[in-house]
Amino acid sequence: MRLDGKVVVVTGGTRGVGAGLAKAFTEAGADVVVCARRPPEVPLAAGQFRPLDLRDPEAVRVFFAALPRLDVLVNNAGGTPYRRLTDVDAERHARVIELNLVAPLTASLAAYEHLRRVRGSVVMIGSVSGGRPSPGSAAYGAAKAGLESLARSMAVEWAPEVRVNTLVVGMVRTERSSLHYGGEDGIVGVSRTVPLGRLAEPADVGAAAVFLASDAAAYISGASLLVHGGGERPAFLDAATVNNGQQGGMT
Repeated sequence: MRLDGKVVVVTGGTRGVGAGLAKAFTEAGADVVVCARRPPEVPLAAGQFRPLDLRDPEAVRVFFAALPRLDVLVNNAGGTPYRRLTDVDAERHARVIELNLVAPLTASLAAYEHLRRVRGSVVMIGSVSGGRPSPGSAAYGAAKAGLESLARSMAVEWAPEVRVNTLVVGMVRTERSSLHYGGEDGIVGVSRTVPLGRLAEPADVGAAAVFLASDAAAYISGASLLVHGGGERPAFLDAATVNNGQQGGMT
C-alpha cells in the first residue's frame, strides 16, 4: 500500500507508538509531519517535527491553517500515569480526558477543511482500555471509549468526503515498556497473556494505520480495528478446576 505524495500529520509522534506510525507512513511514501509539545529526545527516524501543544485550541487551529495540504490526520497523542481515582482530585482526571479525547476532537475540527478538499481520512489511536475496566487509569479508559464513539459519529457526519476510523490498540512494546510491566521478565510474563504470545511492536500499529488511510480501505469508515494480538485469555479459564488449560467454557 502506497501513499506517495500524501501529507500525513501524526500527533505525539516523537517516540513509542507515535514514532512507529511516522516511520510506517514515511516508508509508504507519505510526507509526514510529527507534532508534540516537546521535541524528540533523539532525532526522528522519520518525518519532520513541529512543536504544538494540542491542549491549546488556538495554537492547533493556527498549526493546521498553515499547512498547504493535509491528506491524513493520525490522532495518536495521549497517555496517562498510573493513578487510582481517589489518589487525586477530579481536575487532574479531567486533564487526562482533555488530552485523550478533547485534543483529538480539536485537531480533527481544525483539519477538517483540508481533509474535505482531498477526501482524506482520520485515524484515531484508541485502546483496549476503552472497552474493559481500567483500574489505575479509569479516566484514560473513559476517554478512549469516548474517542471510539466520537470517531463513529464523525464518520457519519463527515461522509462521504472524510473517512474516520479507530485502531483499538492493545499492549505495545516500546522504550517505556519497563515502566508499565517491569523488566524483561515482566514483559515476557505479560506477553504470555496475549494469545499471539507477544506484545505488539510499534510497526504493527503503523502497518494497520497505513492500511486504514490507504485506498485499500476506501470503503471502510466508522470502523474499529482491533490490534491486540487476540485480546486477553479469560481469567476464569485458568481459575476453574475443570477443563483446565482448554479453550472452552460456560459463560
